[in-house]
Amino acid sequence: MGGIEFLKGHGTQNDFVLLPDPEGRLDLTPARVAALCDRRRGLGADGVLRVVRTAAAGLESTGDWFMDYRNADGSIAEMCGNGVRVFARYLVDAGLVDGTEFVIGTRAGDRGVRVHPDSSVTVHMGPARIAGSSVTAVAGRELSGVAVDVGNPHLVSFVDSDVAELDLDTQPPFDRDVFPSGVNLEFVNRLEPGRLRMRVHERGVGETRACGTGTVAVVAAALHLAGTDTGESVVDIPGGRVTVTVAPGESTLTGPSEIVARGELDEAWWSAAGQG
Repeated sequence: MGGIEFLKGHGTQNDFVLLPDPEGRLDLTPARVAALCDRRRGLGADGVLRVVRTAAAGLESTGDWFMDYRNADGSIAEMCGNGVRVFARYLVDAGLVDGTEFVIGTRAGDRGVRVHPDSSVTVHMGPARIAGSSVTAVAGRELSGVAVDVGNPHLVSFVDSDVAELDLDTQPPFDRDVFPSGVNLEFVNRLEPGRLRMRVHERGVGETRACGTGTVAVVAAALHLAGTDTGESVVDIPGGRVTVTVAPGESTLTGPSEIVARGELDEAWWSAAGQG
């Protein structure tokens, strides 16, 4: 064999290709990422998680491992709450960390994690900062939203109609002056106290079954609109259910993690994919 090792995993059906690359030797070009994530010509995924030592990545972190996350279009992203759960699960399963509580380095900063016996994972997501407001639109209907920074940008819009009926096949518009690097767009129903339902159109990906940072953003936005900055909520997403807590300067996300497959990429395919 001797091909390039990969694993496939998901967190609430937000799926990823994991590439173990401790010394950071793989030439992970945007073209290769896009090919890997293509559901017809590659493995299919919402993003790629490269598993690299923080020292090899040249980054400062209190953790030994860095989650090098790429969106499905090959662009680099700061953080992914579902991805970091899958990443943490892999590190434990592979025996690359001591114990079940440790720190993972990300472009949005260090993230403490705890892997539970049932393979669910709690991630310390850092602060969720309210960053103002803006607008988007779906089917010609303008929607106001709360801008939230969870290490990456979000715009959260609460709607009265059932979010399941929204057409998110195409990129909803957004203000590029407010979000020059793009934005994740969340559309939310309030179901009952402490329970929300969400759909998301992710930057660089399109609609996904889940977005971890997005669930933190919607809880922070809901609390903000209720006049508080502290609380907990269950968030139902197309891919399942997670629990989010938010407090000043801190938030946590707890949800499942699954490893579903492992194997080797064909080296000839990898070489050809790098040509774009």
